[in-house]
Amino acid sequence: MISQIKDKKVIFFDVGYTLDRPASGDWLFTNMFLELAGKRLKLHSDEEIRDAREAGIRFLNQDHLLTSVEAEYKQFIQFYSIISEKLQLGLTGEEREAIARDRAYNMKNYIPYPGIREVLETLGKTHKLGVISDTWPSIVPQLEYLGVSQYFSFTTFSCSLGTVKPDKRMYLDALGKAGVPAGETVFIDDSVNNLEGAAALGITPILIAANPASDVDTVYLKIRDLRELIR
Repeated sequence: MISQIKDKKVIFFDVGYTLDRPASGDWLFTNMFLELAGKRLKLHSDEEIRDAREAGIRFLNQDHLLTSVEAEYKQFIQFYSIISEKLQLGLTGEEREAIARDRAYNMKNYIPYPGIREVLETLGKTHKLGVISDTWPSIVPQLEYLGVSQYFSFTTFSCSLGTVKPDKRMYLDALGKAGVPAGETVFIDDSVNNLEGAAALGITPILIAANPASDVDTVYLKIRDLRELIR
Protein backbone atom coordinates (compact mmCIF):
# COMPACT_ATOMS: atom_id res chain seq x y z
CA MET A 1 0.00 0.00 0.00
CA ILE A 2 1.43 3.41 -0.95
CA SER A 3 2.46 5.69 1.91
CA GLN A 4 0.08 8.53 0.99
CA ILE A 5 -2.96 6.50 2.03
CA LYS A 6 -1.61 4.40 4.91
CA ASP A 7 -2.43 6.91 7.64
CA LYS A 8 -5.76 8.00 6.16
CA LYS A 9 -9.21 6.79 7.18
CA VAL A 10 -11.24 7.56 4.04
CA ILE A 11 -10.48 7.34 0.33
CA PHE A 12 -12.77 9.13 -2.13
CA PHE A 13 -12.80 8.09 -5.78
CA ASP A 14 -13.95 9.79 -8.93
CA VAL A 15 -15.67 7.40 -11.39
CA GLY A 16 -15.07 8.39 -15.01
CA TYR A 17 -11.47 7.70 -16.12
CA THR A 18 -10.85 6.44 -12.58
CA LEU A 19 -13.00 3.32 -12.27
CA ASP A 20 -14.15 3.11 -15.87
CA ARG A 21 -13.90 4.56 -19.37
CA PRO A 22 -16.47 5.19 -22.13
CA ALA A 23 -16.89 2.32 -24.59
CA SER A 24 -17.00 4.77 -27.51
CA GLY A 25 -14.07 6.84 -26.27
CA ASP A 26 -16.46 9.71 -25.44
CA TRP A 27 -18.89 10.07 -22.52
CA LEU A 28 -21.50 11.92 -24.57
CA PHE A 29 -20.98 10.73 -28.13
CA THR A 30 -21.91 7.11 -27.49
CA ASN A 31 -21.57 4.19 -29.87
CA MET A 32 -25.24 4.49 -30.84
CA PHE A 33 -24.86 8.20 -31.53
CA LEU A 34 -21.80 7.53 -33.70
CA GLU A 35 -23.59 4.73 -35.55
CA LEU A 36 -26.57 6.94 -36.40
CA ALA A 37 -24.74 10.22 -37.00
CA GLY A 38 -21.18 9.17 -37.74
CA LYS A 39 -21.09 9.66 -41.51
CA ARG A 40 -22.65 13.12 -41.31
CA LEU A 41 -20.55 13.98 -38.30
CA LYS A 42 -17.38 13.40 -40.33
CA LEU A 43 -18.43 16.20 -42.70
CA HIS A 44 -17.75 18.75 -39.96
CA SER A 45 -14.53 20.19 -38.63
CA ASP A 46 -13.31 19.55 -35.10
CA GLU A 47 -14.10 23.17 -34.28
CA GLU A 48 -17.70 22.86 -35.49
CA ILE A 49 -18.19 19.68 -33.49
CA ARG A 50 -16.64 21.28 -30.42
CA ASP A 51 -18.93 24.32 -30.70
CA ALA A 52 -22.02 22.11 -31.01
CA ARG A 53 -20.92 19.99 -28.09
CA GLU A 54 -20.32 23.05 -25.93
CA ALA A 55 -23.81 24.33 -26.78
CA GLY A 56 -25.25 21.00 -25.68
CA ILE A 57 -23.25 21.01 -22.46
CA ARG A 58 -24.42 24.55 -21.67
CA PHE A 59 -27.98 23.23 -21.88
CA LEU A 60 -27.16 20.30 -19.59
CA ASN A 61 -25.56 22.64 -17.06
CA GLN A 62 -28.63 24.86 -16.87
CA ASP A 63 -30.36 22.26 -14.71
CA HIS A 64 -28.04 19.65 -13.29
CA LEU A 65 -30.26 18.82 -10.30
CA LEU A 66 -31.84 15.54 -11.39
CA THR A 67 -33.48 12.86 -9.29
CA SER A 68 -34.21 10.01 -11.71
CA VAL A 69 -32.78 8.23 -14.73
CA GLU A 70 -35.99 9.05 -16.59
CA ALA A 71 -35.34 12.77 -16.04
CA GLU A 72 -31.80 12.22 -17.29
CA TYR A 73 -33.14 10.48 -20.39
CA LYS A 74 -35.48 13.37 -21.17
CA GLN A 75 -32.68 15.90 -20.69
CA PHE A 76 -30.45 14.01 -23.10
CA ILE A 77 -33.17 13.99 -25.78
CA GLN A 78 -32.78 17.75 -25.84
CA PHE A 79 -28.98 17.50 -25.72
CA TYR A 80 -28.88 15.32 -28.83
CA SER A 81 -31.46 17.56 -30.50
CA ILE A 82 -29.13 20.52 -30.00
CA ILE A 83 -26.19 18.56 -31.43
CA SER A 84 -28.24 17.41 -34.41
CA GLU A 85 -29.56 20.87 -35.20
CA LYS A 86 -26.20 22.64 -34.77
CA LEU A 87 -24.46 20.18 -37.09
CA GLN A 88 -27.45 19.52 -39.34
CA LEU A 89 -27.20 15.80 -38.72
CA GLY A 90 -30.84 15.20 -39.59
CA LEU A 91 -31.51 12.86 -36.69
CA THR A 92 -35.21 12.03 -36.45
CA GLY A 93 -37.16 12.39 -33.22
CA GLU A 94 -37.15 8.62 -32.81
CA GLU A 95 -33.40 8.47 -33.33
CA ARG A 96 -32.77 11.22 -30.79
CA GLU A 97 -34.94 9.41 -28.26
CA ALA A 98 -33.20 6.11 -28.95
CA ILE A 99 -29.74 7.66 -28.50
CA ALA A 100 -30.81 9.40 -25.28
CA ARG A 101 -32.37 6.23 -23.89
CA ASP A 102 -29.22 4.29 -24.72
CA ARG A 103 -27.08 6.97 -23.04
CA ALA A 104 -29.17 6.82 -19.86
CA TYR A 105 -29.98 3.12 -19.59
CA ASN A 106 -27.36 1.07 -21.46
CA MET A 107 -24.59 0.21 -19.03
CA LYS A 108 -22.52 -1.36 -21.82
CA ASN A 109 -21.50 2.23 -22.58
CA TYR A 110 -19.02 1.83 -19.70
CA ILE A 111 -15.93 -0.36 -19.54
CA PRO A 112 -14.33 -0.99 -16.12
CA TYR A 113 -10.61 -0.65 -15.76
CA PRO A 114 -8.79 -3.88 -14.92
CA GLY A 115 -8.44 -4.72 -11.25
CA ILE A 116 -10.85 -2.18 -9.79
CA ARG A 117 -12.76 -4.76 -7.73
CA GLU A 118 -9.53 -6.18 -6.32
CA VAL A 119 -8.33 -2.69 -5.37
CA LEU A 120 -11.60 -1.65 -3.74
CA GLU A 121 -12.01 -4.94 -1.89
CA THR A 122 -8.45 -4.68 -0.55
CA LEU A 123 -8.71 -1.03 0.46
CA GLY A 124 -12.15 -1.58 1.96
CA LYS A 125 -10.55 -3.75 4.63
CA THR A 126 -8.50 -0.85 5.99
CA HIS A 127 -10.38 2.29 4.87
CA LYS A 128 -13.87 3.63 4.37
CA LEU A 129 -14.45 4.27 0.67
CA GLY A 130 -16.59 6.92 -1.02
CA VAL A 131 -17.36 8.48 -4.39
CA ILE A 132 -17.23 12.12 -5.50
CA SER A 133 -18.40 12.30 -9.10
CA ASP A 134 -19.76 14.73 -11.67
CA THR A 135 -22.51 12.55 -13.05
CA TRP A 136 -26.19 11.82 -13.68
CA PRO A 137 -28.68 9.57 -11.84
CA SER A 138 -27.68 6.59 -13.99
CA ILE A 139 -24.49 6.47 -11.92
CA VAL A 140 -26.33 4.19 -9.46
CA PRO A 141 -26.96 1.34 -11.94
CA GLN A 142 -23.57 2.11 -13.48
CA LEU A 143 -21.74 1.33 -10.24
CA GLU A 144 -23.86 -1.79 -9.84
CA TYR A 145 -22.99 -2.84 -13.39
CA LEU A 146 -19.30 -2.34 -12.65
CA GLY A 147 -19.75 -4.58 -9.62
CA VAL A 148 -18.35 -2.05 -7.16
CA SER A 149 -21.30 -0.34 -5.47
CA GLN A 150 -21.04 -2.56 -2.39
CA TYR A 151 -17.59 -1.21 -1.58
CA PHE A 152 -18.71 2.41 -1.08
CA SER A 153 -20.04 3.61 2.25
CA PHE A 154 -21.05 7.06 0.95
CA THR A 155 -21.46 8.86 -2.34
CA THR A 156 -21.56 12.47 -3.49
CA PHE A 157 -23.06 12.96 -6.95
CA SER A 158 -23.20 16.32 -8.72
CA CYS A 159 -26.75 15.64 -9.95
CA SER A 160 -27.90 15.40 -6.32
CA LEU A 161 -26.38 18.79 -5.40
CA GLY A 162 -26.90 20.64 -8.68
CA THR A 163 -23.24 21.65 -8.88
CA VAL A 164 -19.98 20.12 -10.05
CA LYS A 165 -16.36 19.88 -8.97
CA PRO A 166 -14.35 21.85 -8.01
CA ASP A 167 -17.23 23.59 -6.18
CA LYS A 168 -16.38 23.14 -2.51
CA ARG A 169 -19.95 21.98 -1.80
CA MET A 170 -19.06 18.69 -3.49
CA TYR A 171 -16.17 18.02 -1.13
CA LEU A 172 -17.94 19.34 1.96
CA ASP A 173 -20.88 17.04 1.26
CA ALA A 174 -18.50 14.08 0.99
CA LEU A 175 -16.64 15.03 4.16
CA GLY A 176 -19.91 15.46 6.03
CA LYS A 177 -21.05 11.98 5.03
CA ALA A 178 -17.66 10.49 5.92
CA GLY A 179 -17.67 12.19 9.30
CA VAL A 180 -13.91 12.71 9.47
CA PRO A 181 -11.62 15.74 9.10
CA ALA A 182 -10.34 16.53 5.62
CA GLY A 183 -6.78 15.73 6.70
CA GLU A 184 -7.75 12.11 7.22
CA THR A 185 -9.00 11.66 3.66
CA VAL A 186 -7.66 11.15 0.13
CA PHE A 187 -9.29 11.99 -3.19
CA ILE A 188 -8.35 10.24 -6.45
CA ASP A 189 -9.42 12.03 -9.65
CA ASP A 190 -8.24 12.41 -13.26
CA SER A 191 -8.46 16.23 -13.20
CA VAL A 192 -5.84 18.46 -11.59
CA ASN A 193 -8.45 21.21 -11.35
CA ASN A 194 -10.73 18.95 -9.30
CA LEU A 195 -7.84 17.88 -7.10
CA GLU A 196 -6.97 21.51 -6.42
CA GLY A 197 -10.50 22.05 -5.13
CA ALA A 198 -10.09 19.10 -2.78
CA ALA A 199 -6.60 20.12 -1.67
CA ALA A 200 -7.85 23.62 -0.78
CA LEU A 201 -9.97 21.99 1.92
CA GLY A 202 -7.15 19.80 3.22
CA ILE A 203 -7.94 16.58 1.36
CA THR A 204 -4.86 14.73 0.08
CA PRO A 205 -5.01 14.64 -3.74
CA ILE A 206 -3.84 11.84 -6.04
CA LEU A 207 -3.99 12.21 -9.82
CA ILE A 208 -4.92 9.13 -11.80
CA ALA A 209 -3.74 9.22 -15.40
CA ALA A 210 -5.34 6.06 -16.77
CA ASN A 211 -6.61 8.35 -19.53
CA PRO A 212 -3.57 9.63 -21.49
CA ALA A 213 -5.13 13.13 -21.61
CA SER A 214 -4.78 13.28 -17.83
CA ASP A 215 -1.09 12.43 -17.86
CA VAL A 216 0.11 15.96 -17.13
CA ASP A 217 2.83 17.47 -14.97
CA THR A 218 1.62 18.04 -11.43
CA VAL A 219 2.89 18.54 -7.90
CA TYR A 220 0.49 15.82 -6.77
CA LEU A 221 1.25 12.13 -6.62
CA LYS A 222 0.37 10.59 -10.00
CA ILE A 223 -0.59 7.01 -10.71
CA ARG A 224 -1.69 5.42 -13.97
CA ASP A 225 -3.49 2.39 -12.58
CA LEU A 226 -5.47 2.04 -9.35
CA ARG A 227 -3.60 -1.18 -8.64
CA GLU A 228 -0.58 0.95 -7.82
CA LEU A 229 -2.38 1.91 -4.60
CA ILE A 230 -2.04 -1.57 -3.13
CA ARG A 231 1.32 -2.68 -4.48
